[in-house]
Amino acid sequence: MSSSEADALVTTLDDLVEEALATFDDVASLSGLNEAAAAVLGKRSSLGAVKQQLGALAPDERKVVGRAANEARTRIQARFDERQATMQEAERRAQLEAERLDLTEHTSSRRLGHLHLVTQTWQALEDVFVGMGFTVAEGPEIETDWYNFEALNFPEGHTARDMFDTLYVDVGQPESTLLRTHTSPVQVRVMERSEPPIYTISPGRVFRRDTADATHMPVFHQIEGLVVDEGITFGDLAGTMEAFTKAYFGGDFTSRLRPSYFPFTEPSAEFDIRLPDGTWLELGGSGMVHPNVLANCHIDPERFSGFAFGFGIDRLALVRHDVDDLRELYRNDVRFLRQF
Repeated sequence: MSSSEADALVTTLDDLVEEALATFDDVASLSGLNEAAAAVLGKRSSLGAVKQQLGALAPDERKVVGRAANEARTRIQARFDERQATMQEAERRAQLEAERLDLTEHTSSRRLGHLHLVTQTWQALEDVFVGMGFTVAEGPEIETDWYNFEALNFPEGHTARDMFDTLYVDVGQPESTLLRTHTSPVQVRVMERSEPPIYTISPGRVFRRDTADATHMPVFHQIEGLVVDEGITFGDLAGTMEAFTKAYFGGDFTSRLRPSYFPFTEPSAEFDIRLPDGTWLELGGSGMVHPNVLANCHIDPERFSGFAFGFGIDRLALVRHDVDDLRELYRNDVRFLRQF
């Protein structure tokens, strides 16, 4: 075979490459691409026919045409692989889109949570008393026997301690550390670090060894108030309780004080409110701060006097919203909580 024929084969190979590349670019499916590749690269293809003619060439010409044939095949195979990868990716995307399942739960509106009823009541009480000129004080929930009992005129062995089903903590000497049974220890701490006049409330969580029922919980919330100043009288206590009752419950409610006994006040009184239907409901205790308590807190009882009061935040929430079972506040039943 002459040199001119070898040149013609090389030209034919160039034409085959251009034609194959154009064909691969024009096909629109994988099946069409595979058919075009078989027609160009198969044994009976034009490329195969050129390779069959290599045996008739001189050795030098055979090398030139063979090299050109291999390069042609490499170019065609590279374009085929590129187009195949692109079309396979497109088919996968189309299949995934066709088979996609939307597992997102769509709701008509975005529901937001809200404060728990106890927290709402806590904040409402703070607003009322702050509006009356009181400050808000907080203290630790784990207390010493001194702050929880002795400073409040509960000496060791005092029978009134039996009213408090105390939960002691295994720290220090036996029965020296406890979960506070009321927020009165906060009042002691305020009197220790502040000079009169003192007008403060101390809301917080307290703990007692109570069995849960409709009116009791082992963990509940209290708010206590303390006033210490010169010339404070029992009349100031009664007026403060009446002002609070009307501010919190409304003008249809009124209050009264009944004689009672608490070690930390003298005289002492139960605090009741009268409901619109005429019935009375006990809410908490109150009284004039006992001179011993003032002295324990380094306040001169000859110069200063004061009053204190306290009631359960949880119980106030029940009264205000006409709930008949304290346990409902802590069952976390969404159907109940959504009402408030």
